[in-house]
Amino acid sequence: MCTGKCSKVIAVPLYVLALVSVVCNIMLFFPGWSTEYAKHDGDEARITQEVKYMGGLIGGGIMILVPAIHIHLTSSRGCCANRCGMFLSIGFAAVGVAGALYNLAVAAVGLTNGPLCLWNNAVSPIPKWGTPFAANNASYLGDRDSWAWCKEPENVVEFNVGLFSTLLVAGSLELILCAIQMVNGLFGCLCGTCGGKE
Repeated sequence: MCTGKCSKVIAVPLYVLALVSVVCNIMLFFPGWSTEYAKHDGDEARITQEVKYMGGLIGGGIMILVPAIHIHLTSSRGCCANRCGMFLSIGFAAVGVAGALYNLAVAAVGLTNGPLCLWNNAVSPIPKWGTPFAANNASYLGDRDSWAWCKEPENVVEFNVGLFSTLLVAGSLELILCAIQMVNGLFGCLCGTCGGKE
């Protein structure tokens, strides 16, 4: 496969993954599908801290969308465009790798720490806002019974686990695609066009 066609194959999924990352990050601002928690977050923390780092919006979204556009434009002239374009795609793909790593890191920390919620349990019977799972090394992920500790927002644990997991998968795929594009760009830069013409 020609390096230019490979670029197009890489760019299209990056558009989709960037959109998925942005949507997931925006949805995380509204736990329980309510705007109430985002509205009151200024007074006291009501939204999980890792959501505010915007890994999906900045890392998995903008920092992936910019390279995706360049990679797609590099492939638009039918083959490999030119050596300079392929060389630049290496740099843009490196930006994408950095964005994907940021997205991965934020999503992993978000999964590890768990959601911010109004919680209580047998050891701490008085309801309070906090992250009840932050100190137990993500062991809550395998213990669905402990998810009932969170009383408000409703189903916030499932909400956060689902969306942060989606960001983790999207970030992993973005990282792989951008790394492939770096190698593809290197081949396109060194070898030139697939037809042997410049």
